[in-house]
Amino acid sequence: MQTAQAADAVPMVNGERLWSRLMQMGAIGATAHGGCNRQALTELDFEGRRLLMQWARPLGCEARVDGIGNLFLHRAGADERLPAVLTGSHLDTQPTGGKFDGVYGVLAGLEVLESLHEQEIRTAHPIELAVWCNEEGSRFPAAMMGSAVWAGRMSIDAAYALKDARGISVREALEQAGVPFERTLAQQPLRAAFEVHIEQGPILEQQHKTIGVVTGVQHMCRNEVLVYGQETHAGTTPMAVRHDPIRVLAQVLPELYRAAERVGTDARMTVGIIETYPGSPNTVPGRLRFTVDLRHPQQQHYRALREALERIVAEALARSQLQGSVRCYWEAPGVSFDERCVEAVRSAADALGYSYMKMISGAGHDSCNVAAIAPTSMIFVPCAGGLSHNEAEQAAATDLAAGANVLLHAMLSLAHTPA
Repeated sequence: MQTAQAADAVPMVNGERLWSRLMQMGAIGATAHGGCNRQALTELDFEGRRLLMQWARPLGCEARVDGIGNLFLHRAGADERLPAVLTGSHLDTQPTGGKFDGVYGVLAGLEVLESLHEQEIRTAHPIELAVWCNEEGSRFPAAMMGSAVWAGRMSIDAAYALKDARGISVREALEQAGVPFERTLAQQPLRAAFEVHIEQGPILEQQHKTIGVVTGVQHMCRNEVLVYGQETHAGTTPMAVRHDPIRVLAQVLPELYRAAERVGTDARMTVGIIETYPGSPNTVPGRLRFTVDLRHPQQQHYRALREALERIVAEALARSQLQGSVRCYWEAPGVSFDERCVEAVRSAADALGYSYMKMISGAGHDSCNVAAIAPTSMIFVPCAGGLSHNEAEQAAATDLAAGANVLLHAMLSLAHTPA
């Protein structure tokens, strides 16, 4: 059996097999418009895991599932005392998601394992493939849940208590699936970790680059704004005497957009949910709820956006003489990835002749949590029109193969010699 250094040919993945498996996995939970609905800890999620295990079984990898539902495949290294080099992503999707978000990172990782197996390359360090549980946070309201628990950034009890729209908790879903519960989530010591992903944005496509060398992830938070008014009849109550919470929304929205513009083109501000109670067309609402997602790669500008939200809402409430609140219910601090891992990705792209650029991720990924435990970086490939979290999500087979090849060589660069 050869070592990575002694290989005569440049190791490469099988791009046709990767594409075929992406299409087969996409058939599990397929939607009418070409997308995928395979949410976390559903029967479809476990069907996807079973298919992955079917493909992985001939490779001789050891499989284990931890107490929060993360799945790991372990390929032994020449020296099992050495820390592993990890890759992976997630198999769960949005309700109207695509075939590539997350699943590409898992199946590209499987391609790394299979390519090493077929080409009889034995690495000094073990190789691990992770399938993180509930990355999307679409069924259970905590994005990147499995990796957060594994990394110690979220307690397992807090994760177990999360409930879906039908009132089923994470713990109940795991119990139904027969996942064993372990209070200690043993971590394999890691030398490095890599995640390959579609960009989920338009930059690589616009710049005509094949590979994004990801240097970090921007700061982000999700906020809930509540405004309390008074329900009253829409036809009989004069405008001047109403306690209408929608007036606050009308004042807040243009000010928020202006605040985002002031901190530059890297700012992101999204009002994703607007709800009124009781939600009747002929009743002035008694309560308004809306969400505000804020993001920026630079901490000072991110903080400025957070402060602007608090100030703008407070001023609008005061002008309208209404009560309300702003609550940050989820926050992910920005992450700077490990320089050595970033360089491993850049060097791999360069050596393989792929065009590339360095970039910051606008979306959160499991790598944000993994980076708290181990040296980490990410690899992006283009997606058509930058479209993601959408049934029309699409990526070119050649780009997907390129990303998997960069993943293979970045991992080999840190797995073929002792630490």
